[in-house]
Order: sequence, then C-alpha cells, then structure tokens
Amino acid sequence: MQRLKLFLPLIIFVLLALVFLGVELRVKSGDYSPTAMPSALVDKPLPDFDLPTLNGERAGPGDMPAQAYLVNVWATWCPTCHYEHPFLVELQRRGIPIIGVDYKDSADAAQRWLQEKGDPYVMTLFDADGQFGLDLGVTGAPETYLVDSNGIVRFRFQGALDEKVWLKEFAPRVAALKGGAE
Repeated sequence: MQRLKLFLPLIIFVLLALVFLGVELRVKSGDYSPTAMPSALVDKPLPDFDLPTLNGERAGPGDMPAQAYLVNVWATWCPTCHYEHPFLVELQRRGIPIIGVDYKDSADAAQRWLQEKGDPYVMTLFDADGQFGLDLGVTGAPETYLVDSNGIVRFRFQGALDEKVWLKEFAPRVAALKGGAE
C-alpha cells in the first residue's frame, strides 16, 4: 500500500496528460473548438434594431438585403479585423452582400479605415454603445453571421473569416440557401 501511495501522483499525472492529449487531438481534427460558443440566435430572426449608419442615415431590419447575406461585426481597434478585412473585400467582389456592424468604435476612425482599406459593406451600422452587439450575443470582434433572405440567422462564426473558413463553414451553407433550402 505504501508503494502505491508513492506512484499515485504519477498515475494522476498520466491520466490528466491523456485527457489533455485527447482534447488536443479533437481540436486538431476539427471535431472540437475550445473557442466556439453556441449562439442562441441560430434559427431565430436577427434582433430588431434601429441604428445609424456610418453615412448618417438610419437603418432597421427592413433595410436588409432580400437575399442571404452576412453580418460582420468589426472595429478599428480589433487586430484580427485588420487580418480579416482584405478577405471581406474579396467576398464583396464575388458578389456576397455583407452588412457591417462597427462595434464600440469611433465613427471617424471607421470611415477612415473603409476609405483606406476598401469598403466591402452594403451598409455599415454604427453600434457605438454595443447594444446591438449584446443583442446579437457578440463576445468579441470579429464575428460573422449568415442570415437568410427571411432575416433568420442560420450560422455564427467567431474569429477571422478567411478562405479556409469560408470554404469549410460558409460556402456550403450559402449554396444550400441559394438552392432553395431557406
């Protein structure tokens, strides 16, 4: 019994190492994402809103595109948004409508950003106090939502959107929506 007590810490360490290895293998295989948090909005309507746009107008749900579109939450203070932005410009060139939500930011800084880096957005909602972001369930920028032509949120992605994420997560869903599965 005394010898078992000597090996107990080693046995516990080995068991914990095996658990962590299992989680790591699931992360690498794409089966598990430790940062993914489910969205309460999936399969529900986009929250109601009445927000100013960066060009000074007001917009609400009735101003959204009549086809499937993306809602991209971003900010000039967000380092990952800087990485993501060129791909959003590319998506806009491919004909993907994107609504921007400038989240807890400065309107002047956001307007300069879009002038310098290109403007991929059909419109950019200005969410200065972050209330719309709270309604969306935003945990941090960037986040991107896929919304169908009826205004129903179909998917949420946390993190930077790039070609790899687009092909794996968004392209099949967008194709399904365009195919009439909305």
